[in-house]
Amino acid sequence: MPINIEMPKLSDTMTEGTLVSWRKKAGDTVEIGDIIAEIETDKATMEMEAFDEGTIVEILVQEGTKAPVGDVLAIIAEEDEDVSVVTAPPAAPATKAPAAAASTPVAAAVPTATVAADGSRLRVSPLARKIAAEKGVDLTTVKGSGPSGRIVKADVESAKAASATPVAAPSSAAPVPQGIFPAVGADDKVTPLSGMRKIIAERLLLSKQTIPHFYLHVECDAAPLMALRKQINAQTEQTGGNKYSVNDFVVKAMINSCEEVPAVNAAYNGDSVVEFANVGISVAIAVEDGLVTPVVKTAQNKSLLEISQEIKAMAKRARDKKLLPNEFDGGTITISNLGAWGVESFDAIVNPPQAAIVSVGGIIEKAVSIKGEIKSGLRMNIGLSCDHRVVDGAVAATYLNAVKKFIEQPTLMLV
Repeated sequence: MPINIEMPKLSDTMTEGTLVSWRKKAGDTVEIGDIIAEIETDKATMEMEAFDEGTIVEILVQEGTKAPVGDVLAIIAEEDEDVSVVTAPPAAPATKAPAAAASTPVAAAVPTATVAADGSRLRVSPLARKIAAEKGVDLTTVKGSGPSGRIVKADVESAKAASATPVAAPSSAAPVPQGIFPAVGADDKVTPLSGMRKIIAERLLLSKQTIPHFYLHVECDAAPLMALRKQINAQTEQTGGNKYSVNDFVVKAMINSCEEVPAVNAAYNGDSVVEFANVGISVAIAVEDGLVTPVVKTAQNKSLLEISQEIKAMAKRARDKKLLPNEFDGGTITISNLGAWGVESFDAIVNPPQAAIVSVGGIIEKAVSIKGEIKSGLRMNIGLSCDHRVVDGAVAATYLNAVKKFIEQPTLMLV
């Protein structure tokens, strides 16, 4: 029997995906493990593998089209199956449209059923189904002229559309909250939101609306860290080893600080606070269409070398759109580093359901007072944004000062 290729749920927050491209076309043979399509989720663009084998008979969702999780994207026929009688699966319910204005009549939806009156399954081509939906044709009343009685385009086009019954929209419907949007000029560039961009907007709005934020900052002496990094990288350069970034050291400082102040490594859970047993560092990585946050899992068990190599590998996969769904799981605290863009300090938005995010600014050379003398020094601003339902000010300050300690005494991170 035919096998449906469905839109997979590739992340915990994914409700729909965009079919970016097909790697296979109708008529191609597919084996288990073959990459058949690229799907854009709310977090990244990912490759979709085949979990069955056979021949692709029909592609139902075209490139660039959005589809809800579970919708059928294509149909595979098994070996030796008669592909001439393989038909499209039942159509998914249409996405609910916004309510019309009270004075606007709304046409009643006409079902394009896939089961005939006698209980037998209707055989309908995808194109015929689409046209039936557009014309309001009840497919149970259409006689198919195709192979094995299949309903095809010509059958639907010659059928009489069902009458539409005007239904008045409730006049007392509650007003839908609207944003304040700009006036768009004829020469302005308008780019539709991608799935990722939509989720970023939704989650950040949810964070600012529901999480009581507060913000702390400390200035760190970055000279010891830069000296140690220079020494280590000089040695690894000679041996062809790993090159360490400033971010690697800050992540390690965060991990060690989470072990010292575990109350920050936590989350609000309605009527309780969850303090996580493991430290999962969500690393904010800028990509073409927004931001992704893959996770260094069980980070408290990893060396500086392992952390550095893992972040580099995740960043490359993020740029190549090769991150896997499980690489976003397990985050307990986030780091956002804008130092490479010349930003000295900033306040980040908490990444729900986590309770804290560390913001890292660039290392700035400035005049500082050292034992009463004005000298040139290297300073780095570290910020901490917290969910006040979980973390109190004194706890946050203790954590932030622990991060400062490890940055200013970086050899402690190597013990």
